[in-house]
Amino acid sequence: MIRKFYKTIAAVCMCAAMAGCEDYLDMAPDENLTIGDVFSNRLYTRDFLTHIYSWTPTEANMADDGGAWRNPYTVGCDEMECAYGGAYGHQINNGGWNPTDIKRTQVWPESYMALRKVNMFLANVDKCPTNETEKLHWKGEAYFLRAWFHFLVFRAYGPIPLLDHALDPGEDMMSIRRSPADECAKFIAADCDRAYELLKDVPRWGSTDTGRATSLSALGLKSRVLLYIASPLYNGSDMMAELKDPVTKECLISQTYDAEKWNEAAKAALACIDEARAVGRKLYDKYPDDPAKNYQQLFVDNWNDEILWAKNLGTYSHWLDCGDPVSFGCYSILNPTQEMVDAYEMANGLAPITGYTNDGMTPIINPESGYREDGFAAEASDKGWWQQGVSNMYVGREPRFYASINFAGAIWKTSRASNWTQPHTLEFWFHGIDGKGHAGSDYCKTGYLMKKLLYPTRVPWQYTPLMQWVYIRLGEMYLNYAEAVNEYEGPAKAYAYVNDIRKRAGLPELPRGLSKEQMRERIRHERRIELAFEVHRFFDVRRWLQGDTQGKPIHSMNIYAGGHMQDPAFYQRIKVEDRVFEAPKHYLFPIDQVEIDKNQRRLLVQNPGWTTSVDN
Repeated sequence: MIRKFYKTIAAVCMCAAMAGCEDYLDMAPDENLTIGDVFSNRLYTRDFLTHIYSWTPTEANMADDGGAWRNPYTVGCDEMECAYGGAYGHQINNGGWNPTDIKRTQVWPESYMALRKVNMFLANVDKCPTNETEKLHWKGEAYFLRAWFHFLVFRAYGPIPLLDHALDPGEDMMSIRRSPADECAKFIAADCDRAYELLKDVPRWGSTDTGRATSLSALGLKSRVLLYIASPLYNGSDMMAELKDPVTKECLISQTYDAEKWNEAAKAALACIDEARAVGRKLYDKYPDDPAKNYQQLFVDNWNDEILWAKNLGTYSHWLDCGDPVSFGCYSILNPTQEMVDAYEMANGLAPITGYTNDGMTPIINPESGYREDGFAAEASDKGWWQQGVSNMYVGREPRFYASINFAGAIWKTSRASNWTQPHTLEFWFHGIDGKGHAGSDYCKTGYLMKKLLYPTRVPWQYTPLMQWVYIRLGEMYLNYAEAVNEYEGPAKAYAYVNDIRKRAGLPELPRGLSKEQMRERIRHERRIELAFEVHRFFDVRRWLQGDTQGKPIHSMNIYAGGHMQDPAFYQRIKVEDRVFEAPKHYLFPIDQVEIDKNQRRLLVQNPGWTTSVDN
């Protein structure tokens, strides 16, 4: 009876999902399209594949509730605080997330619905009346998308069920189990290889196909998944020892260290870099004399040479409204933490702060760096990075700081009060025009706004350019290679790739003679800065088994004080909130309780630390 019930549910779900596809395919008023109809028509077949791309998450939206598939990761780690109370990242930070409400993130259901469509496409595309070349290119895109959606689930949940075919309503859904993490990574990498072989002769992008998978997209994703599986969480740790297959009783995450995984990750990253160079792709360098502007424009100069995989956002502007200040009529809620601000180096390449005292808040200042927290700038930057009178905390920092962080006294766009004609000075102190004293329920909680990723020419509520969200870029590949080759061979080959990133950022090279352990820390720091707010930090600290860094209080400037830019009361550090991280529980997402309950044979096991009703 139970099996019959699940067969019925599967059939109903599949029919309902196909009805959604039929709507999208714009069927004629008097016809109901069948699978045969779709794949006997070239345009319908192409549109079926194109529709699958729409399931890629809108990671640009970091703030909202998970009612639509967005991004809980940036707010859910030590990069950012969010002034909107409904953001799911708050649940992650306070330890309140659980198997019952995890469906709000939509990661699992949305990915598997997309995977069903990919597999349906692969099972039927050969029926399409088009030429073999086009058919093979479409298959290449589909294999990439199958790898991509599997990866989205894998990075959040660890070992997952693998779907290599379109499930039939007659299949035994009760036998679905999670595959070991090593098998998941191999499956994703193999699909990337298939995609690469089928797409390597396809021109980069034409005027109508930006946003579609390419051979470099496939190589970039392969690099990332192999880096993940080589990392401590998946390679030799007993952190997940209790996560076992219910049939074989073997651990789903390898507890045996395998150095060769790092070698495979290094080779994959280098293959992507070499292939990119061979076709003229490179690190973005349109403004070499202004590294801050160069880094900022990297993310808003659509489809530039560094981008390997991105999503077209059209004129979707909600995330921009979340990043702009309240005086613009916006929400002012994407707030970098003080800890994130402190992590940026000085222009001389030295760390401004080496740690904190026992209160976890008072900084231990590196005297050699030139960093100061007293006084205000006597002169403005000759590049416009800061103006006269700003706090010395924000003077002489590395160029990426000025491209990534909007701070009190910084100039950002133009003023709404001047009808967008005069430069706007950001005022995050309490009585400032962008401060809590002039805001409603949404206000800047840390004294900082995210600047990176935002389009600097966009005038709120009046003009929104066509935009993109970058998923994979060449800069990541440089750091992937450096990390993997350092772990496998030591620092020698890593230097050039980290230094290329630092040179582009306007920073001096790393000091010579670093040990493997020292290089590891430098690479991890470089990823924190270079890849900030790009949905890496959340997963990096977990794969490195550094979850303890996420269970600490986060801090801010004193947004409850200050009457002007040089009011010292504002520049006092205060605690924003305590945060929670429990090991091993919070290293992986909990599987939705509904999914656990469906599997009456208990073959779909929950991640360690998460209690479900089936366990009780």
